[in-house]
Amino acid sequence: MKIAIIGYGKMGKAIEKIAVDRGHEIVAKFNSENVLNTEKLNNIDVAIEITRPELAEKHINICLEANCPIVIGTTGWYDHFEAVKLAVDKNTGALLYATNFSIGVNLFFEVNRKMAALMAKHNDTYKVLLTEIHHTEKLDAPSGTAISIANQILEENKQLKDWALVDKGNENTSSNETPILPIIAERLPNVPGTHVVKYDSEVDFLELSHTAKNRTGFALGAVMAAEFLKDKKGIYTMKDVLDV
Repeated sequence: MKIAIIGYGKMGKAIEKIAVDRGHEIVAKFNSENVLNTEKLNNIDVAIEITRPELAEKHINICLEANCPIVIGTTGWYDHFEAVKLAVDKNTGALLYATNFSIGVNLFFEVNRKMAALMAKHNDTYKVLLTEIHHTEKLDAPSGTAISIANQILEENKQLKDWALVDKGNENTSSNETPILPIIAERLPNVPGTHVVKYDSEVDFLELSHTAKNRTGFALGAVMAAEFLKDKKGIYTMKDVLDV
């Protein structure tokens, strides 16, 4: 499979290594020095985009216009999702997006949803807190993964009205009238990513966590997503890739 990488930084290089190891060919690498356009996407099977939130929609539209399937690893662009959906339909294109491509994180999503449903029956005893830790280069806060985790909890726990980003130490800002799910977003040097859901009571706590050891899990998932998307049309997520 011929793959283009849009955003050739640390993650782009990790994706390149995994793709080559799996027998694919990286035929184009785009960054600020080699700017993406439709002409450069001829004969590309799938593009993998991992850049910045403010660039994602532009890159998506270029790929769709070039009839090039695109896997989106960038997060923080979801306010434009409806416009992107219309563009996919208009161009009869193919797009796969995920807040996190790690296989472990996507399994974590499934466990989180089940745990949230169980714990929703015990709101009077346990208070839930979501913490995410990422590297200092991470631009969006909370992370797209944290938002996915939070939205799953909200879907299962109808007493919680919304999530809110809070500072560490201010977790108990929720009122009884408008209970919210607090999210703490920490940024530390050289941290691949950690997400922790904690249910705390006066006598004990339950904790569900995922910690990435390096970028390899994300890179592998992104390449698996590209393999899945080749020759397809429509919009997909990692749930489709993993069939969970």
